[in-house]
Amino acid sequence: MDRSYLFAPGHSPKLLTRVFDAGADAVMLDLEDAVPPGAKETARRLAADTLAEHAAWVRVNAPRTALCEADLAAVGGTAYGIRIPKVEAADDVAWVAERAPGKPLICAIESARGVLAAAEIAAVPGVRHLAMGGVDLARDLNATSGNLQTLYVRSHLVVASRAVGIQPPIDSVYAHLDDEAGLREQAEFARSLGFFGKSAIHPRQLSVLHEVFTPTAEQIAWAHEVLAAFDAAGGAALQLPSGEFVDLPVADRAHRVLSLAASLSSG
Repeated sequence: MDRSYLFAPGHSPKLLTRVFDAGADAVMLDLEDAVPPGAKETARRLAADTLAEHAAWVRVNAPRTALCEADLAAVGGTAYGIRIPKVEAADDVAWVAERAPGKPLICAIESARGVLAAAEIAAVPGVRHLAMGGVDLARDLNATSGNLQTLYVRSHLVVASRAVGIQPPIDSVYAHLDDEAGLREQAEFARSLGFFGKSAIHPRQLSVLHEVFTPTAEQIAWAHEVLAAFDAAGGAALQLPSGEFVDLPVADRAHRVLSLAASLSSG
């Protein structure tokens, strides 16, 4: 799983060149909000050229629009995957999937309608992740973007994803580039709820995201201790010297920690 998704506006040759060297786990070429209306065709052309040399996700324009139709005609066959913005119904996803067959999809939930339809959206074949589009969502809900204000939506996306067996949802961008503490707090909050990975708008945000979404040495040591004790007990429930009670669900969680750590180190 990817810890970071670094956005780059599709109409900027300079940023399209640099983004792949920034150290992000995944790159997101943007044809939507970061691209002015008059630069859409340039962005499609440059994104298509970039995809001939690099694997990347592409954020297209809103589904079932002429802009999105043109985006998918240009990059639907060569993008690693498609991020669909402003998804409000399963039909939005099916429309894109028909035009980018076989591509993994990230569905951004950015409105109240999208939140209510999240379970149906997550169940569409090809959807790999839901994602929270925090800026647009706050605008639609007339709310601020703090952790408490988004608790319900974030938890709802985690439950909807888990219920249909897709990967965990991806958290929204944090727009304050000079607030590393705020970025860390928001990423840790999202991680604690069951999110994995977060979008980024600048390379200097990446180190925090990678740290938050990578198991710590303490977590890895805990997992090894749990599994060693559980195996020694023959799979029976037991109490660790720390006082923690260990049974099969705890052992399964320890397995996931080590599996994640191994996948990140091998990547």
